[in-house]
Amino acid sequence: MPAQNTATSFGSVTRTLHWLTALLILTAIPLGLIANQLPADAASMATKVQLFSIHKTLGLAAFLIGLARILWALTQRHPAPLHPDRRAELRLAAAIHWLLYISLVAVPLTGWIHHAALAGFAPILWPFGQDLPFVAKSETTAAIFGAAHWVFTKLLAASILLHIAGALKHHFIDKDATLRRMLAGASAPATPKHPARGKAPLAAALLAYLAGAGLTYAMLPPAPETATAEPAATTRGNWSVTEGTLGFSIKQMGAAVEGSFASWTAAITFNESASNGKHGQVTVTIDTTSLSLGSVTDQAKGPEFFDTAAHKTATFTADILPSPTGYTAEGNLTLHGISHPVALPFTLQITGDTATMTGTTSLDRRDFGIGAGYADEETVGFTATITVALTAKRS
Repeated sequence: MPAQNTATSFGSVTRTLHWLTALLILTAIPLGLIANQLPADAASMATKVQLFSIHKTLGLAAFLIGLARILWALTQRHPAPLHPDRRAELRLAAAIHWLLYISLVAVPLTGWIHHAALAGFAPILWPFGQDLPFVAKSETTAAIFGAAHWVFTKLLAASILLHIAGALKHHFIDKDATLRRMLAGASAPATPKHPARGKAPLAAALLAYLAGAGLTYAMLPPAPETATAEPAATTRGNWSVTEGTLGFSIKQMGAAVEGSFASWTAAITFNESASNGKHGQVTVTIDTTSLSLGSVTDQAKGPEFFDTAAHKTATFTADILPSPTGYTAEGNLTLHGISHPVALPFTLQITGDTATMTGTTSLDRRDFGIGAGYADEETVGFTATITVALTAKRS
């Protein structure tokens, strides 16, 4: 069996790439549908994440195999059609093939960009990381490409169904060798007439995707109004925070997921000289409803985790103590309605009336009753790493 196509048959490379692509796509699609239908609760979450991981991994494999198939097809002659006189049918078949080729690139690529733009939920099962060059973490980017992925999967499904319908029509109604060509490499008689397919089928496929892009744009929610930034400090204390970040990292299915709180305030009293072994006090108030955790933000805000509807704020009240490496804020964090001791080591650099602080500590989510239904670390890790960075001005 020749590796390359001939005037009357498909070669072994073309047929292998065709059926491998079909196997990957027809496995990935139902896995994605099943994973979407599973509830995001403790009983189903591990299965949901695993199915999504396999779905994404197969989608990426289909993308790479699809590219190989397209590049190979560009170097090969296409076997002569069995019914060259059916010009409309040939143009329709060519348009469907172009729609399939575009889908092999557009569907997995939009899904990959959506994945890379969010903090990693359901990691791709390969050793090359979860990010894409030139794709920054952005919920807006994720929303755009998530919507595009949803729309483009419908175009992919339509093209697959039409492709299968055409193959079955040739096999059972026309009773010709079209399907046998791809199944077993059967050779069918070549005809002297092999009409050019022209640009119309490609244009039709591109127009379908242009319409899909328009539908994607129509589905996007309106951009939120830009909020006026407010100082992250209260009137108490002798330092006012001018800018800062409050973030955390936790492992999900073994992959780190980055989160943050957009809204919080800090009341800081600090003196360079210690008094009674203390440099001052700090009270941090966190708006838990401002939590962002990539694609699992809504789940993280739900009753099984932060339960932001019932616990809208968290507070950290601590004394600022000297330490061998800088300072430590030592006190109690009240989170999810539970108060627990926490120590936050940090470094501090003061230049004139400007102070720059960075600190890192670790918490165990179980101490605060967060994710109680996730009793092991297979799905959600126990340890959360907290990172704080801020700049403050002396009042």
